[in-house]
Amino acid sequence: MSIVDNKKAFHEYFIEERYEAGLVLEGWEVKAIRAGRTQLKEAYVVVKKEEVWLIGCHISPLPTASTHIKPDPARSRKLLLHASEIRKLIGKTQQAGYTLTPLNLHFSKGRVKLEIGLAKGKKLHDKRATQKEREWQREKARLMRDKNA
Repeated sequence: MSIVDNKKAFHEYFIEERYEAGLVLEGWEVKAIRAGRTQLKEAYVVVKKEEVWLIGCHISPLPTASTHIKPDPARSRKLLLHASEIRKLIGKTQQAGYTLTPLNLHFSKGRVKLEIGLAKGKKLHDKRATQKEREWQREKARLMRDKNA
């Protein structure tokens, strides 16, 4: 069940590989995510010291959050991946043009998971071609619907 998608990632990058990672979250963050108070638009993923981190993900605290904690909505959150996956990502991201980007936040077996993508940046003409292809698919579907009606 998807919570939030990063539509900007599909516009800006070619997604070559996808990985599902767990997140290290605090209790108030899980409650806020369940309430849909999260945003991935400006978020990105980095690898530091053989650990993977989600930076820039904004999770707005609920007004009913506990009074004894001070929620930080934009803190860095550690991602949980297998060591072999992390080593593979380190090797791939050191190649020119590759980056890690968050694609969507979703529930899997009751746990919050983040799908990250190994991505290569699009050039302006690639973005235009993608937009043209999307418009053609929409037009084709409309023509088929009109023909069948």
